[in-house]
Amino acid sequence: GIIYRSYASYQENKSYNVIKGTIPDFGYDVKVAITVDNDKEDKVPERKASNNNYYRVSVTCNNETEGEWDYNAWNLKIDNITSDSKCNIAFASNLSKEEYQNYIEAGVATRRNTYRGKDLTNFFETQTDEFYKQISDGTFDDIYIGDYIKDESGHIWLIADLDNYLYTGNQTYGLKKHHATIISALGLITAPMNESGTTEGGYYGSDMVQKTLPDVLKEYIEPVFRNHIIEYRSALSTEVDTESSNRVISAKGASSNWSWFDRELDLMSEMNVYGGIVTSSSLFDTGIDNRQYALFHLKPEFINGYGGNRFNYWLKDVASLTSFVHSGGGGESSINAASASSGVRPRFLIG
Repeated sequence: GIIYRSYASYQENKSYNVIKGTIPDFGYDVKVAITVDNDKEDKVPERKASNNNYYRVSVTCNNETEGEWDYNAWNLKIDNITSDSKCNIAFASNLSKEEYQNYIEAGVATRRNTYRGKDLTNFFETQTDEFYKQISDGTFDDIYIGDYIKDESGHIWLIADLDNYLYTGNQTYGLKKHHATIISALGLITAPMNESGTTEGGYYGSDMVQKTLPDVLKEYIEPVFRNHIIEYRSALSTEVDTESSNRVISAKGASSNWSWFDRELDLMSEMNVYGGIVTSSSLFDTGIDNRQYALFHLKPEFINGYGGNRFNYWLKDVASLTSFVHSGGGGESSINAASASSGVRPRFLIG
């Protein structure tokens, strides 16, 4: 029941995945003993036991080595490895589906609250089915906030959040598909929100929604993510009251109505980026985009910068009769004339 292997580091904090990967040659081996329902085995069992329960896993290691079983990735992680590290992994087929799901959800919470910033390009290109499976089954095995994919054109796509739109939408129970929320690291193009210079028709009635975003989806996003782009339901502003005032700034013009739409691509809201309302006109601007993305909570410098570049871009909120909300390159929250040209940094869901 003792397995002798050499394994590799996968995190800078020297936390090692010892089932998948290898630790660099430190001049010693990690010894792992596995038991399944008290019987010695030479491999890790599948998640589900023959009795339709799941496996409960306990890990004990010697010396100062600390072992933990990752139910999402279904492998062992160890810290404080020493020259004589030995870990016993015991699998017991007495974990209910409900308990198992609790472990999975705790693992997703850990991934949502951990910035890693790993390049997933090779994984995405060579193990495409496995990449999407880790999202669609809701385990997010080897996917963390800030991980990224670089496409052939050099555009970088960041994982901004995980399952943050789950159960949103006006249909029964809302969006049920597990998903990763993706944003571009930089603005893809520059464009006005409305060439007319007004906010009439709200965000949904803008040139950005009706003309620019469909072109961006077709040219930049579909060639990379193809049929794995998830459709969702979103409440988007459709009318602007010319007599109402913005709720936080002294300006006439505020969103006054919304409708539900099937969407594949949208701009982010102030709440998505900053985690609070700064200059948007009313609740009709926000809709389901009422929470900050984990990426911006963990790495706020990514709000207006990436890779040494600073930039500005549009957000989806109406600010006044003639302006939309704008994220400034200096880190400031701002507004900009609807007819002005600025960065287009959209979000979409994959799974």
